[in-house]
Amino acid sequence: MSKSAFKSPSVATMLRGYSVEISPTSEKAVASALERLEPGTEVYLTWIPGEDVFRAVAPAGALRKKGLFPVPHIGARHMESAAQFDDLLARFAGEGVDRLLLIGGERDKPLGPFDSTLQLMQTGLLQKHNILRAGISGFPEGHPKISQKVLAESTVAKMKYARQIGVETWIVTQFVFEAAPVVEWLKGLRALDVNLPVHLGLAGPAGIATLTRYAMQCGVGNSIRALTKSTSFGRLLTERDPRPVITELIAAAPDGDPSAPPIGITSLHFYTFGGLKKTVEWIHAEMGN
Repeated sequence: MSKSAFKSPSVATMLRGYSVEISPTSEKAVASALERLEPGTEVYLTWIPGEDVFRAVAPAGALRKKGLFPVPHIGARHMESAAQFDDLLARFAGEGVDRLLLIGGERDKPLGPFDSTLQLMQTGLLQKHNILRAGISGFPEGHPKISQKVLAESTVAKMKYARQIGVETWIVTQFVFEAAPVVEWLKGLRALDVNLPVHLGLAGPAGIATLTRYAMQCGVGNSIRALTKSTSFGRLLTERDPRPVITELIAAAPDGDPSAPPIGITSLHFYTFGGLKKTVEWIHAEMGN
């Protein structure tokens, strides 16, 4: 049954169709995904700057053989050449990968010829390797180095070009700890006729100190207030799960349905800072499994 069939979605219904993000270089995380995730789950494989770009290929193949859908990150500014991009896509396709997340890559100066995800799309290599699903990044609280205006224009351009070349596209957001910035950001995108599905990024259960550290590293600005407000040393040792953000979204959405326009959040995407095991156990508990 789809989420739209529920008049008032609950946290459990919002969790249906969730995805997770892990590091392909962590053997423990990959093994945990193989053991704990249900077939059909999307598993995003992070891009680690400085690592061998081909290290994600074998983990992606192992996940696909288990019936999971690996979604490797491809960082445009980290690609050395079009030939390297071609080779990487060929290897992923050979392992059954049919979808990617295209990101700019946190690098001031490109390592090769690509400065943006749009340029990766324009190579024609996605079609060559029959990889016709490509997510793009979204930043509800903005980007520390790029204005919201430029980000919005880039999203529109990528959406339009992907449609021209027959590539299915969606937005995966940076993680947040508050609903209000997400709602305002989505209203702005929808006003620009960006009607792409949105997979909202949330941090899985983890200690507040851990979450604050990742938030600062990733430039998640205003949401840090939700973690650090009235924080004592004792509270830093406690854990926070994403339930408060999900319930805020339900309350803020028209008719209590964040999946409906103008918000249009189609699924939740979990950053597993506290470990995949902990995140999956929390999700299953919320869903009543």
